[in-house]
Amino acid sequence: MGPQDTPDVMDDDDNHVSSEIYEEIDYTSPSKPTFNPSYEVSRFEFSTPHDNSVMVDSDGDLIVPRRKFSRKNYVDIENKRSTVLGLVGLQVWRGALLLADWLIYNSKNIQKGTHILELGSGVGLSSIIASMFSPVFCTDIDKGDIMPLIKHNVQKNTRLVQNPVEVIELNFNSETLPSTIAEALPNIPVIIAADVIYDDTLTDAFISTVRKLLAPPGDRSIYVALEKRYVFTIADCDSVAPCYEYFMRCLKEANGINSEELALDFPQYFRYERVKELAMWKLSKS
Repeated sequence: MGPQDTPDVMDDDDNHVSSEIYEEIDYTSPSKPTFNPSYEVSRFEFSTPHDNSVMVDSDGDLIVPRRKFSRKNYVDIENKRSTVLGLVGLQVWRGALLLADWLIYNSKNIQKGTHILELGSGVGLSSIIASMFSPVFCTDIDKGDIMPLIKHNVQKNTRLVQNPVEVIELNFNSETLPSTIAEALPNIPVIIAADVIYDDTLTDAFISTVRKLLAPPGDRSIYVALEKRYVFTIADCDSVAPCYEYFMRCLKEANGINSEELALDFPQYFRYERVKELAMWKLSKS
């Protein structure tokens, strides 16, 4: 999740929001903040899947893996636990952890020699996990501490980073894609985004960016992880998820874009509450 310059996104000091994940699990890391002393370092532990390839012993007998998962690992992320709405990208949200699970599970399906592009990368957690399997273009708007913080968190987790991570500004409101991204698109089959649906004006800009990314020749898909956020409205006399519902309307009306909701039946490698409000969508060219 990254901040974007939209007129409807609030930036005043009276409207702070906090990610719920910190209320559910203690993510405190023994590591101390080195980017900004007012920030915190959160440690997100995860397991990597056991190699499921078929193995045989010297007698030709099948070797049955003893464990479903291999050893534990972790990613340390310097972040804030509360921000104004316009800087929510400085926090970690559930969608990023869901997306990280999806990346680990699908790592064997990532084409060798290609790049992954992340939109609205926020603090860079999903891009760091993606870099374990592929070179990454990690993008967000250059606002607040976002860009230098991403670079700092990538450097903080070099033991995990197995491929280059290039941090580039990509503003959903820009009329054109960054030249680096536009030139690399033929070699980017997988595009990811987490927690970028929280403001209708931003959603419009995101859909516009999706169109730009899918329009050029080539087979590529955009995977969007998000959480439906419900509010009770007197008008509806019910709890509704207005930002999610607006996103659904945008997808339905978006000519040239196929949308498919994905089942969340892949394993959970990270520690977090995989609540029923989480969702993941695949967008592709129709």
